[in-house]
Order: sequence, then structure tokens, then C-alpha cells
Amino acid sequence: MKITFLPGTYTVDELNVTPLQDRTYCIFDLEGTGIDVAVESVTQFGAVRYKRSEGASATSFSSLVRSSKPIPAAVEKLTGITNQAMSQAPLFKEVYERFCSFIGNQVLVTHAGYEYDLPMLERHCQEFGLTMFTNHVLDTKAMFTYIHPEVPDVISTDFLIAYYDLNTEGIHRHDALADCGIIARIFECVLKEYEERGLDHFIADSSKHIKRFVIPEMYLKKEYKGVTE
Repeated sequence: MKITFLPGTYTVDELNVTPLQDRTYCIFDLEGTGIDVAVESVTQFGAVRYKRSEGASATSFSSLVRSSKPIPAAVEKLTGITNQAMSQAPLFKEVYERFCSFIGNQVLVTHAGYEYDLPMLERHCQEFGLTMFTNHVLDTKAMFTYIHPEVPDVISTDFLIAYYDLNTEGIHRHDALADCGIIARIFECVLKEYEERGLDHFIADSSKHIKRFVIPEMYLKKEYKGVTE
């Protein structure tokens, strides 16, 4: 798979997942010290197996990761992951190897992973001398954009929750494993739309541009910058 980043958008090429409907997937999500993949550190992995006919499995993977830098106070509040918890968390290498064992060779599913989770993992693997997994990866953001070119919005998790009218009350958002459950519900809705359109494949098309997320205001505040710079 090839991801090409452009100002405000990105494109995907060299990815063909067939079939879509009758397959067991592994949905995953990361949390980190911030949103800039070039400098931030992973703080949590979450993953859960999923099949459309069965929904999200009880079989899951979740672990904190000892970050290489302090977590800004605003991010601590957002994720609930504290710097104190980091002091007892396992190192990235250990967690990543266990994560790779959990996902096996299954097709992965994420949201905004093409612009956050995958680049974060690639950079970490380079830094720690690890081999990046080669699993195919589907991104609900790209999948939705492909079938809804008329939608001008940036396709965020909140946008899709509202679009599909999903009730997320009581769910601990920005916890990696809990977010996997939300991604699973979004993915279910996307797969249903693909089925209704007679589509049982996702073929990357470099002529289709996906809008990149906008950095939230909280990450631009002085307090955050003072920790990350």
C-alpha cells in the first residue's frame, strides 16, 4: 500500500481487499502523547477481532506503552492515561511484538489510520529497529470518502458517529480499546453501504483525495507546545 500526502489531502494506491463482507478483521487503534506523528510517542494499543455476521469479538488486545516523552496535561485529561501510569507501562518493543502476534495476517481496520496510526507505527519501528507489519489495512475514513464524494466535510470519528446516528453515551472515548468498539460500529455501517451498492471489494484509487484531519485547537495551545517542543 502506498499513501501519498498532499497539502490538506492524501491519496492511497496499491491496495485491493476482496472480499469485504465475509471476512474476519482486526480493528485497531492507538493513543499517543499528541497528534504530530513526526515527534509524538505511542501510549496505548487497542485491537479487537471483528466479523460482520458476528460483530466485535470478546477476543481483544489492550496495553499501555511507556512513552518516550511526557504526556501533556491536556492529553492526560483527554485520554485518561497519566504520566504516572507510563512509569509502569511496558516498552514499545514488547507491546508491539505482542500486538503483531495478536493481529496475525488478518486485514486490519482503523479510522484515520492512514494519516496517524500507520505513520506513527512506521516511525517507531524505525527508531526501535523493528519490522513494520505488512498486513492490508482498511481505513473507514477512506472507505466512506470513496462512496460519498459529495460530502465536503473532513470525515472524523465524530462526523461518522453523527452521520450513522450511533449512540456512544457512556463509552470512554480516546481509550484505544473503547475506540475500537466505535470503529467496529462505524465499519459495520460502511460495509452495509458497500453491500447495498453491490461492492464486495475496496480498490485503492490514487485519483480520489481524502481530506486530512485538522489539528485540534488544544494541541496548538502554549501548554502543549511547551511540552512537545
